[in-house]
Amino acid sequence: MMSIKLMLADDHVLMREGIKKLLEFDGSIEVVTEASDGEECIFKLKKYKPQILLLDINMPKMNGLEVLEEIKRQGIDVKVLILTLYNDVEYLLKAIEIGANGYISKESESAELKRAIEVILNGDNYIQPELVSNLDHRLSILQMDREKIEHLTHREIEILIYVANGLINKEIATQLNISERTVKNHLSNIFKKIEVSDRTQAAVFAIRNEIIKLY
Repeated sequence: MMSIKLMLADDHVLMREGIKKLLEFDGSIEVVTEASDGEECIFKLKKYKPQILLLDINMPKMNGLEVLEEIKRQGIDVKVLILTLYNDVEYLLKAIEIGANGYISKESESAELKRAIEVILNGDNYIQPELVSNLDHRLSILQMDREKIEHLTHREIEILIYVANGLINKEIATQLNISERTVKNHLSNIFKKIEVSDRTQAAVFAIRNEIIKLY
């Protein structure tokens, strides 16, 4: 039986050495090459053509998410398993959005890591079970946020974007050629619709839902 051809991309030498020993122990996986930064990773992916890329998020020159975006842009044929210390759901959502095949913590046991690799190689996606409940919770929040955004008018979205960019009411009024009182009225309606109590929370809502990218 041929071994799985895998590439390791992590900026910590000791981490790479440890993972390599664990993966190659039974002969089912061969680490064909390694990279310590994002640019080296892209170069070696094209040179060695591994089946699986075990990719750390936090790397110099290009981080893991940027590497993933470049892989998709160039159409490089490799399955990508994100291996990271970050259990933040935002990283997970972004990785899935870009096109990662799997996401697993560096704190996982070697048996789970090998299982994730096998699952991905067989054409399925793998998310560490402990992260799934957090992901489900975050997706439900995103869905509720989308429903709130749908109730905002075009003018309210404009004002929310200005708030997220740090403008005070007077500056917003000048930008939109309306009175400060009108701005205050709009803000009151916005706070009710998105269920926040102040402009800081409103700004966080706008950033979290990438509303500031609409303009």
